[in-house]
Amino acid sequence: MVAIQQDARINDVLYYIHRDLSAPLTGAVLARVAAYSEQHFHRVFQRVTGESLHRYIRRIRLEQAANLLMFEPDSPVRDIALKSGYSSLASFTRIFGEQFGISPGRWRHQETPQMLPYNTDPEIAAGAKRIAGYPLPVPDLLELPDQPVAYIRHLGYGRSIKTAWQILQAWAVAEGRPFGPQIGLHHSNPALTPLDQCRYVACLGIDRPISRRGLVNSLVIPGGLHARFRFSGQYGDLLPWITRLQNEWLSHSGLKAGVTPAFAEYQRNQFIDAQEHFELCYYQPVSLY
Repeated sequence: MVAIQQDARINDVLYYIHRDLSAPLTGAVLARVAAYSEQHFHRVFQRVTGESLHRYIRRIRLEQAANLLMFEPDSPVRDIALKSGYSSLASFTRIFGEQFGISPGRWRHQETPQMLPYNTDPEIAAGAKRIAGYPLPVPDLLELPDQPVAYIRHLGYGRSIKTAWQILQAWAVAEGRPFGPQIGLHHSNPALTPLDQCRYVACLGIDRPISRRGLVNSLVIPGGLHARFRFSGQYGDLLPWITRLQNEWLSHSGLKAGVTPAFAEYQRNQFIDAQEHFELCYYQPVSLY
């Protein structure tokens, strides 16, 4: 029971962190979110996430910065540093170089995003080949409302995500709730992050608050302007589609990438479908400025 309560509190912290990576994310601030002493908070955060707080925040901020550098070619590096939580351009440049072995400017102008460079899953590699001859769907642009959801976080992108969906289904049955809408939050860019380190959140839309916090918690997926792409296919196809979306559409759309997580709303969920097929709408957050 103590471990479940600790997971719930750290989930609150992770939601707070990912809501705005430019905010001051100090140990003192986040310990208050978790309702722990700062010293105890650091120990619990390490146990739940497998990373120290400093390493976790640094990694996700740099992932966001690398994304923005690729997909916002006209934004000054200083602005991207600020969006990613770095007030000092010199500090950002140094830390970025330590992480990626290249300066932010060279990353933007000389580095071409590669298709899933860390991928060792042969089915995802096969998916990239399957979709290569098909044009990218034309997206709709729409303003979305905030969406309250119940959720379970999952580390790693692969078939093990099925377990998270099975737990959510059992929870929905026990709570007398519908098993949907089913939404998958994508916190990580697989073009930058190894698949076993990608962070995925399995979510169910809810119309009333959850009665008990524990293994399943609640959050609000931020609304705002999104580009909606409709995809269908089989296991292995979706991540290549997402990478193509970012490389072929986002960088040439005239829009900027939003800082909130992208997500998929499943009509057919590949992780629990018997044939591992999917039909979904993928929502990429975007902004005009």
